[in-house]
Amino acid sequence: MKTAFITGANRSIGLETAKQLSKQGSFVYLGSRNLENGEKVVQELSEQGYQNIKAIEIDVTNPESISKAKNMVEKEKGKLDILINNAGILGVIPQTTTETSVNNIKEVFETNFFGVINVTQAFLELLKKSDGPRISNITSGLGSLTLHSDPTWKYYHVKNAAYGPSKSALNAYTIALAYELRELPFKINVIDPGYTATDFNAHSGPGSVESAASFIIKHTLTDENGPTGQYFSNDIEDETGISPW
Repeated sequence: MKTAFITGANRSIGLETAKQLSKQGSFVYLGSRNLENGEKVVQELSEQGYQNIKAIEIDVTNPESISKAKNMVEKEKGKLDILINNAGILGVIPQTTTETSVNNIKEVFETNFFGVINVTQAFLELLKKSDGPRISNITSGLGSLTLHSDPTWKYYHVKNAAYGPSKSALNAYTIALAYELRELPFKINVIDPGYTATDFNAHSGPGSVESAASFIIKHTLTDENGPTGQYFSNDIEDETGISPW
């Protein structure tokens, strides 16, 4: 049985991903900033018949919280097979480049970029003990510089100073991480679940959490010949799902 850890998994896409991974036979640590909220969700899932899901407290901006989570996984499982860095924040809206404060931008980067690095580095030791470690960093189409430079792109006018740039930085970090670990059996990719209807965007997106989670899992549970250092998007309308950087 594979062991997966998903940050920000007590609701929306992260929660649905945990549910689908559980159904497929993985043991899932459901990461939540508030343990009580996470345990409440797990109890509800248990009543619905889901098994092998456990709430774990983690704040990706708090090194002590990350260390405690890592130690728990190590004590209980000894290794980690799948890390899905899903936790993220949108930040204060609007985010104009001329008026958004640096503090607001830093706050978004603290979770969406530095938080991912903190978690990844902490869990790397446990991932290296897996026969086929997978790291999926959940990004956004708004992180694509190529698409942002294309006036014909349907989201061309959705520009901001914090959220999109934090995902662009995450994409760049993922490329470097995948390259550095290329000689090991890691598969490390960024995955955009697409514009999905969630609490994150006041349910304005056209996509479903079921589709988003399925897409994440498809590009996470790859075999030894799968790609690494790639950018996949559920909004790309071709069979590869590969997005331009």
